[in-house]
Amino acid sequence: MTVEEFEEFYAQTVARLTGQLYVMLGDLHEAQDVVAEAYVKGWTRRAQLDREGQPEAWIRTVAWRLAVSRWRFRRRSAEAWRRGTPPPAHVEAPGPEHLVLVDALRGLPAQQRRSLTLHYLCDLTVEQVAVETGLSASTVKTHLVRGRAALADRLHDPRIEEAPDV
Repeated sequence: MTVEEFEEFYAQTVARLTGQLYVMLGDLHEAQDVVAEAYVKGWTRRAQLDREGQPEAWIRTVAWRLAVSRWRFRRRSAEAWRRGTPPPAHVEAPGPEHLVLVDALRGLPAQQRRSLTLHYLCDLTVEQVAVETGLSASTVKTHLVRGRAALADRLHDPRIEEAPDV
């Protein structure tokens, strides 16, 4: 099937196949998604579609299988959530210190923020952070030093008076 033939095939069949999948699935948006994805898969197999002689049946079958796969994925995800531990009865709102820290972190360059998060929150060593980020260990150390310095400036608490020099 040439590009022009596929475009003509698409124009002639997309509405019909979308309608058929809509009836099968009961969800227009889902039908549109799976039919579009099936056409994308068909595009890469244009030569095979022509030889099979029933490209519309092939697209419909692929769209149906995509819909079933999505349905199974959603069902498994829902089951996993149900099996999981129940959410805590009450979750405390973040305190002002948390909000100030998050705001200060947002002000850092992305690499510094990522390095600090991996090192301090994920408890990774400098070498582990380097492997995960693809940076050298010395670059990670530089990001950590600069990030800590920037946070210290941003998190300076004006309520704390510095001790006078003696």
